Amino acid sequence: MMDELLSPSVQMPSPMARPRQGPAMTVLEPPTAWRDPENESPFFEPIPVRVHTVEGAGGVALRVYDAGDVYGPTLFFVHGFSQCHLAWRRQFQSALGLGFRLVALDLRGHGLSDKPRDSYGDGRVWARDLHAVITALELERPLMVGWSYGAMIVADYLRHFGQGYVAGVHFVSAMVKSGSEEAFGMLSPEMHALVPGLFTEEGGRDTLERFVSLLHHQPVSQETRKRVLAYTELVPAYVREALGSRSEDYDDVLQGLSVPVLVTHGLEDRMVLPASSRHIASLVPGAQVSLYSGVGHSPFWEDARRFNRELAAFAARCW
Repeated sequence: MMDELLSPSVQMPSPMARPRQGPAMTVLEPPTAWRDPENESPFFEPIPVRVHTVEGAGGVALRVYDAGDVYGPTLFFVHGFSQCHLAWRRQFQSALGLGFRLVALDLRGHGLSDKPRDSYGDGRVWARDLHAVITALELERPLMVGWSYGAMIVADYLRHFGQGYVAGVHFVSAMVKSGSEEAFGMLSPEMHALVPGLFTEEGGRDTLERFVSLLHHQPVSQETRKRVLAYTELVPAYVREALGSRSEDYDDVLQGLSVPVLVTHGLEDRMVLPASSRHIASLVPGAQVSLYSGVGHSPFWEDARRFNRELAAFAARCW
């Protein structure tokens, strides 16, 4: 089951055989993992996805997925807590691939990237991971799309490498604080109730199933729920605990942004409250805000057509 959901359709080298000079690239046939029977695609067959292995900070191997127009401007997608690149299926298998290069990684500790026991608490490490992908794939001023906890990773990058390397930032259902009373106030009571179980092995599958149920407000198929649960379970409890133990506040980063910023949030979000996005908008001069009624924590999935259309229109402001 896990291999079917996450493994490419060609044989990849073992971790010991991974080259450490630049990305290892394999051009794939359309992998079955990207198929989305719930969503009508403009393409009869899924768009082929190129898979890379990039060396991140401290030698950690990061799995990176790359589709669409390799010469087009880049949309760089950064997933959230305990998720992986497959969260962005409805972007990768859409018309966005006709005009943009679409890049998504599995963050360290997630998906098919390496999962070291430590190195999750330092923002400089996360920043170096993203910079390694940008450098290895020669991405020229990508538009960064950070979802949920992924917005914090994007903010780590902006703090340590500045905004000169990016064309714009799209914050999606974004967290921009952690480890403080103010940060806890921007999480839903349902998410608070799950925290102890998420950080220990004893929390078990039941906790992860409840976590997955909070990702969407609108109903999803049993197939989608099983798929999301499968890649959620790939993340060890020690990784989730380390992520949850960080204490960060990115107000200074947000106040210093001069690149275009789009802030998107579902008004029925049962994980990160819309107040978090309103906070971002209050700090970023000229930020564009898009609120989705009847949508939860995953607007890019629950209303993919609107999300993709708005992302493409926003991208036109960025280059």
